[in-house]
Amino acid sequence: MKIAVLGASGRAGSEITREAAARGHDVLTIARNPEKIPTGEGIAAIAGDASDADSLASLIAGRDATISALHFDIPAETLLAAVRKAAVPRLLVTGGAGSLEIAPGVRLVDTPDFPAEWKEFALGGVEFLDALKSVTDVDWTFFSPAALIFEGPRTGSYRPGVDQLVTDENGESRISFADYAIAMIDELETPKHSRARFTAGY
Repeated sequence: MKIAVLGASGRAGSEITREAAARGHDVLTIARNPEKIPTGEGIAAIAGDASDADSLASLIAGRDATISALHFDIPAETLLAAVRKAAVPRLLVTGGAGSLEIAPGVRLVDTPDFPAEWKEFALGGVEFLDALKSVTDVDWTFFSPAALIFEGPRTGSYRPGVDQLVTDENGESRISFADYAIAMIDELETPKHSRARFTAGY
């Protein structure tokens, strides 16, 4: 499959890039600093500005899917405009955990213990997901990780979910960047959440 990865120089984006290339996909990575992008067979790195929808469309044209690992300072409508103009069939987005529910109608971001320093980013993810929910002409998927996503081993194991935070037997919600990337590429290869959100944790 021919895919584009936006924000491939970041931790999530770089792991997604490695995982996709390791599975034999043709990966075009786009970042402001392409020298920071992982190198290897099946990976091509170019400089690009995702805030310019027209410019981005010219870069991703001809791809089977675009995966965004960008921060939420790039609005959903900018990415959607680029995908539409380039006629890319699918958009997969690395989201945040803040919008996941810990109980019916209770979002993680609204809990008293949610770290204040993460709240602005989390609310950006909530806004991004809300913007996607009304979109019917693009096949989008929003992937919220576990509450804690960390540098750790590639175990190849995770438990999927939809709108509720996935926790382990100790009540912790965790996943490594490497296993997060596995879940993302699994969704790319075998779509189960068309125009929907999903999550994963241990």
